[in-house]
Amino acid sequence: MEDGAPASIKQFEERLIDVSESLPKRLRQCADYVAANKDRIAVSTVAEMAEGAGVQPSAFMRFCRILGFSGFSEMQRLFRESYAGGWPDYSTRLKHLREKAEGSASALLAEFVDAGRASLENLLKTIDAKTLDDAVEALAKAQMIHIIGLRRSFPVASYISYAFEKMNVPAMLHSGVGGLDNHNAIRAGDVLLAVTFSPYSAETVDMVEAVSARGIPVVALTDTIVSPLRKFETITLSVSEVDFGAFRSLSATLCLAIVLSVAVGTKRSE
Repeated sequence: MEDGAPASIKQFEERLIDVSESLPKRLRQCADYVAANKDRIAVSTVAEMAEGAGVQPSAFMRFCRILGFSGFSEMQRLFRESYAGGWPDYSTRLKHLREKAEGSASALLAEFVDAGRASLENLLKTIDAKTLDDAVEALAKAQMIHIIGLRRSFPVASYISYAFEKMNVPAMLHSGVGGLDNHNAIRAGDVLLAVTFSPYSAETVDMVEAVSARGIPVVALTDTIVSPLRKFETITLSVSEVDFGAFRSLSATLCLAIVLSVAVGTKRSE
């Protein structure tokens, strides 16, 4: 590996964070796609990665060089060496599924189940135990937990609200109905739990920014290392889901939501 190229996945992530904000539009698309799909680097071609990012292969190659690599092959080698035997070859398995029962409901089910299983395995590998403990501690101490998650994140936010209600944890779900943001309901001693994934909800990001500026703790449940929520003072839990066509599994996200809810409810009852 050439001098200046990341020598580990951690260095790769740090470099990605450093360069992301200053990238032009097309290269930022590459950064966002790579951040959300690091599992695909080891098993994809540069053409496939470029297509996923919505750019030309030449633009993706330029992105690789900005990160310090000589090209895509060198970046791919880093991931193959780091995750040897650890990352499932999704592309190969899904291709076999399609060949066996293309177009059938059972094949569709198998692909969604496979994507969900892979997402759960990835969550177990990547979740930071200390950050998870810090999030539970902050939420358990809150007088009131305010929850926001809109559009694709709304099922997660609403489930957390439901779980807190069942466990007698005081919580308020901010749904944005009627354009009401209810910022003034968030008081000192409360905590905001924000859920958003790419493409990120502007309303959620705005609420996190406003609440953080007031010194109120924020626990963020988001996806990539270039999520806009990381710009603020937040306890950030990262969860990466495996895409399936135009859809993305929520298996790992809902699993983490359940863990948070149960752990917070248990801690408050101690």
